[in-house]
Amino acid sequence: MTSGDDVRRVLICEDSITYATGLSRLLSRDPDISVVGVCASAEEAIVRLGQLDPKPHLLTMDLELPGMSGGDAIEQIMNVQPIPILVLAGGADRGSPPALASLAAGALEVLSKDALDLRDPAGADAASFCRRVKLLSGVRVLRHPRGGLSRRPDEDAGSPPRTASVIGICASVGGPRALASVLAELPAGFAIPILVVQHIGDGFVGGFARWLDDQVPPTVRLAGSGPLAPGIWIAPEGAHLTLSATRSLRLDERGDPGPHRPSGDVLLRSIATGAGAGGVAVVLTGMGRDGADGLGAVQRAGGLTIAQDQASCAVFGMPSAAAEQGAELVLGPAAIGRRLRKLRVARAAA
Repeated sequence: MTSGDDVRRVLICEDSITYATGLSRLLSRDPDISVVGVCASAEEAIVRLGQLDPKPHLLTMDLELPGMSGGDAIEQIMNVQPIPILVLAGGADRGSPPALASLAAGALEVLSKDALDLRDPAGADAASFCRRVKLLSGVRVLRHPRGGLSRRPDEDAGSPPRTASVIGICASVGGPRALASVLAELPAGFAIPILVVQHIGDGFVGGFARWLDDQVPPTVRLAGSGPLAPGIWIAPEGAHLTLSATRSLRLDERGDPGPHRPSGDVLLRSIATGAGAGGVAVVLTGMGRDGADGLGAVQRAGGLTIAQDQASCAVFGMPSAAAEQGAELVLGPAAIGRRLRKLRVARAAA
């Protein structure tokens, strides 16, 4: 039997009475979750967050609300009374700039309302959703999330120059804003290709790539099979992204999906094999340990390895595992970007 201290308290912000009722019913079926309130507007949610005692463990947030938008509310909440926030976006909002901007403002995750059938609260999808809610509700979140990503400009000033032919980055929860902070430090003509695995909800990766392209100087595109070229290449949904020994990108939609497809470990192991000492592995915020073993492979191949520091992480799981694998540097996102900017272009390993 679950004790009162273990029950995860959830506040719902949703202006559709029908959807809010169905969501509340679905969550309340789980004995480990208690819905402590339903708010029809962002303004009401902000007030309730200041009144509830004990405070909720998690807030679900719609984006299209009367009055203040969900995105503006997230920005205010995360700067005043931070709480784990799960955005539930409607069909028109999937992959939209507001949905992705909510992640930059501090929301942990964006999920599509279309992926959750409220008519089947006892189904497998509902159970998976409840597990996700409980997992996210335990995440330690940061106040002033944007400010927490920057570091003093001279932190890595003394590091020696290195060469690289390709950079691999993997991220999960909290990754979009961390990635934006890393890549904002790079010039538009940055010559070293960057391959990115970002765990994100189904249907959002295309919108994420477009949003990131608007946020950073280098060009951001979805990756496809073909020759590797400068730019930032995002692994598409449902496919492992790998680097071949002939310096080509390959997509694998049929290989072992493992915990994730695309997988940070799969990407970084391929970089260790295909680029050798010219590879760079970066592991950013996220749950679990995806990317840690791949980073270890890059380390053993002689490449540069970097993990995000705990102070700037939404979730320190993946970077912590990467640090345990021997990451050479542990830095905040902006400092990671400055370190990558100092790299010199190298030829791929023969």
